[in-house]
Amino acid sequence: MTISNLTASRETPASTASGLAMLGLLALLVVGAIFSVFQLANDLWPPILSLIPIVLVTAAVFIACGFYMLQPNQAAAITLFGAYRGTDRASGLRWVLPWLIRRVISVRSNNVISERIKVNDLRGNPIEMAAQVVWRVTDTAQALFDVDDYRAFVNVQIEAAVRTIGSRYPYDDYEHQEVTLRGNHDQVGGELRAELIARLSVAGITVDECGFTHLAYASEIAGAMLRRQQAQAVVAARQTLVEGAVGMVEMALAQLSAKNVVELDDERRAAMVSNLMVVLCGERDTQPVVNAGSLYQ
Repeated sequence: MTISNLTASRETPASTASGLAMLGLLALLVVGAIFSVFQLANDLWPPILSLIPIVLVTAAVFIACGFYMLQPNQAAAITLFGAYRGTDRASGLRWVLPWLIRRVISVRSNNVISERIKVNDLRGNPIEMAAQVVWRVTDTAQALFDVDDYRAFVNVQIEAAVRTIGSRYPYDDYEHQEVTLRGNHDQVGGELRAELIARLSVAGITVDECGFTHLAYASEIAGAMLRRQQAQAVVAARQTLVEGAVGMVEMALAQLSAKNVVELDDERRAAMVSNLMVVLCGERDTQPVVNAGSLYQ
């Protein structure tokens, strides 16, 4: 499930000027104003030029009101009476017409670790999940004007995406035939990133990296699932042990027959198979018994 993009905001370059050049012009205006005041104060200029200091000071104030500073990986969205007029991404001292409003926004990478939330996996088991997401703003116009608060929007969409991915797969598969949350971290993490990119594109935000920081059964079923895992492990170990024991018994009987060590009828062969299986599959060490009679006694 993704959020459709119903707005048409797109970032465009803003028409701004270098602040250093305008700072030089400001310095010239201030020097000119001081010089003109000195000239008028010493009657070196005629009174008709008394408006020159006022004009120069007014121009200096006008220029001074247009300065703003951008750090590396910062941008400024420019608006005029509520209308978007572009984004300035050049760092350093910048200048724009004073009646244009500047809204500074960071385009640096942000790291968020979500809260632990309870989700029902594909089989309905309650599990706890938390994710770590590295995101950044790629379109300042969408981030500022298409959503109310893009940071809060990111947090809400992370939780929604984690719930979606958590309910799409089972927590674990003991037969190793399905994609699971616990056993396929790379694949599930890739799907979580794709889900987040699709959800956050409406806000002009992309996701660079994400993954699960917490993944476990909920406390109310954790004990039962642990016992189930232990039982599954015991069954798997027994199965492997029996398969190996059967192979060893087959090999022993085949070599005894091939080398004519002893001739066994069906009854004695069954007895030997039973004894070997007991020895190979038993949990305790066996005690040898010396047969002082014949094989049939």
